[in-house]
Amino acid sequence: EVQLVESGGGLVQPGGSLRLSCAASGFTFSRYAMTWVRQAPGKGLEWVSRINSAGGYTNYADSVKGRFTISRDNAKNTLYLQMNSLKPEDTAVYYCAKYPVSDPRFFLGSYDYRGQGTQVTVSS
Repeated sequence: EVQLVESGGGLVQPGGSLRLSCAASGFTFSRYAMTWVRQAPGKGLEWVSRINSAGGYTNYADSVKGRFTISRDNAKNTLYLQMNSLKPEDTAVYYCAKYPVSDPRFFLGSYDYRGQGTQVTVSS
């Protein structure tokens, strides 16, 4: 059974930092691309970032480019999202998700599994 468990969310002041983690199990983590998506209160899902299976390719939404960094440790079956210079508009539930492919660059479909999410609140 595929399981994705996010952690690391919380309350942080504007300008602060958080690092989210996503512990993966039930599949061969190193073979699949991964992604982070978020959902702000009252809004739909927003794609944030993605990474290929080996970690050599990353891609970001314009709204987070230069502030967020996605990474992975295939030995630990863990996906990360380092979030710096946080803004109130980053407030959302953040989800990690698995793609059914190793390289998402030419994949037009969506993720096939998603975790339960972790709440990030940016407020003074």
